[in-house]
Amino acid sequence: MSARYSNRVGLNKVRCFVASLSLKEPILKLSQSPQMKGFVTTNRLGRVVARRFVAGETVEDAVKASREMNQQGLHVSLDHLGENTSNVDEANHATGEALEILDVIAREKLDANISVKLTSMGQDIDYDLCYQNILRVVRKAKAQDDTFVRLDMEASAYTQRTLDLFCNLWEEGHHNVGVVLQSYLYRTEKDVEAMIKLGARVRLCKGAYLEPAEVAYQEKAEVDRNYLRCMERLMSEGNYPGLATHDEKIIEHAINYATRNKITADKFEFQMLYGVRRDLQKRLVHQGYNVRAYIPYGSEWYPYLMRRMAERPANLFFIASQFWKG
Repeated sequence: MSARYSNRVGLNKVRCFVASLSLKEPILKLSQSPQMKGFVTTNRLGRVVARRFVAGETVEDAVKASREMNQQGLHVSLDHLGENTSNVDEANHATGEALEILDVIAREKLDANISVKLTSMGQDIDYDLCYQNILRVVRKAKAQDDTFVRLDMEASAYTQRTLDLFCNLWEEGHHNVGVVLQSYLYRTEKDVEAMIKLGARVRLCKGAYLEPAEVAYQEKAEVDRNYLRCMERLMSEGNYPGLATHDEKIIEHAINYATRNKITADKFEFQMLYGVRRDLQKRLVHQGYNVRAYIPYGSEWYPYLMRRMAERPANLFFIASQFWKG
């Protein structure tokens, strides 16, 4: 390899790193822009890009993607995209979509559970509306082979409200439901301990929203260190935690930690996003680990897509190159 080529490769890596630093915040801000949403969702290239990360817009698309994942030995979690509904009709419609996918899972005999965002079911409108809507979903899931329901976590303004609602469900005996905790928040270590005490299932992720320094770590290294601390506690004391990460160093750490502490592979699962690191997903399945692919679908894919772009802005360049290749 020539010195000139080596320098060029190194420079490209630096450019990608700088792009990651400079693009994350503006991309997340654009996720809230109605004008940009209109442009991207009506643009052919935007829809092509979205299909890498989103199964499609219909239930049929979700079923097809789920069946493909199941055939490869992966479990799945289905999520009908949508958030921050502003009226009762929208919230009830989102609830109906969740109820429908439960019927589909049962009818198609999919190895799947579901993930829901409480803001889609009226969390911004009225607590009782949201609670009754998610209660309908949890009860139906229980009646259909005890299907598991994951309450997704959104921005930090919703963290306590989501955990409070979850605890109310739990105290009423609805234990086929779990939560998501985000390692970029300072509070997460305490929340992990609270969930361990309850015996609740936790999905641990890093977090994908733009958060202020008052509530969240700002440096990736700090987020990663907190992830590892929380992960080890959940693996040792938690109830079948979902380790949501594509970071191979963290995955290797988890495997080594499990080996050292005699934690068998059936006590936890790795979770990854649809369309991201498919090679890694297959490799972990072949190594005997449980892997769950998070499969989003629906027409409201724009905010989800922008968060995926913000997590790793290099995806913008990768997907564009794939598009032009054909």
